[in-house]
Amino acid sequence: MKIGVCGTGRMGAGIAQRLIAVGHEVGVWNRDAKKTKPLTDAGAKLYASPAELADGCETVVVMLLNDAAAEAVYRGPNGLLKAELGGKLIIDMSTLRPDTMISLGAAATQKGAGFVDCPVGGSTLPAREGKLLGLLGGADADVARAMPLLEQLCRRIEHVGALGAGSTIKLAVNLPLLVYWQALGESLTICKPLNLPADRLIDILTDTSGAPPAMKGRGPAIAKALGGAPSGETAFSLSGAKKDLATAVQFAASIHAELPVAASALACFEEAEAAGLGDADATTVSVRWPQRPAKK
Repeated sequence: MKIGVCGTGRMGAGIAQRLIAVGHEVGVWNRDAKKTKPLTDAGAKLYASPAELADGCETVVVMLLNDAAAEAVYRGPNGLLKAELGGKLIIDMSTLRPDTMISLGAAATQKGAGFVDCPVGGSTLPAREGKLLGLLGGADADVARAMPLLEQLCRRIEHVGALGAGSTIKLAVNLPLLVYWQALGESLTICKPLNLPADRLIDILTDTSGAPPAMKGRGPAIAKALGGAPSGETAFSLSGAKKDLATAVQFAASIHAELPVAASALACFEEAEAAGLGDADATTVSVRWPQRPAKK
């Protein structure tokens, strides 16, 4: 199958690598074309615009940073909506506001495309291995078309409702984990007077009912960073985490709901990003907090 991947940041590149590995003919587009080189070296075809990508492929997987990027990539002069979309299938895996996803999906379906939103849980390694958690929204017929491909990308797929439902669940999935990374930093702060070795402290905190499953994977890297060593590859950037928290808070406000804990955590992520840590892993917020100078 000819599949286009629109947006080849960390996650988009991982998904493209997986599609190449399982034998698809893959096309790619990214705003910064230099980021597609590892994929074109692996056999992917580079397209000059989102519209050309959609015209040249049967299915387009979209993985973009935020709502503003999505609006530009869909509605821009050479955007996806300028392509001949009749009979095409668009699977949007970006983490966006549900109302944005519904609007973009409606515009695509008006042009004859099938459209589902399927933001995913997981980081770059699960993307490359086809072990993501797919949170799927869309009409039954479009979902049925998308499933064979999604089964090659995801270990589990949950069809949770109509278009936009996948985006809603994705915000709900990310919110408590991101709040936890800030809460972990606060836990570490009150443990400072104990002077315990970082690896021992993280091991204790990991083996508790309050720790999420992600601590088993990320705990050793956090302990390294607390000890002053590089924490390793960025699985999910701090800036990306901040964006997801901001999206959740904004969407909640649009449906007249309040997220006071998430809003507080968002302010901490914004502070860390302003300190130059945006490209670091999201767990850096846990490391930064106990090292942050106390405010007087």
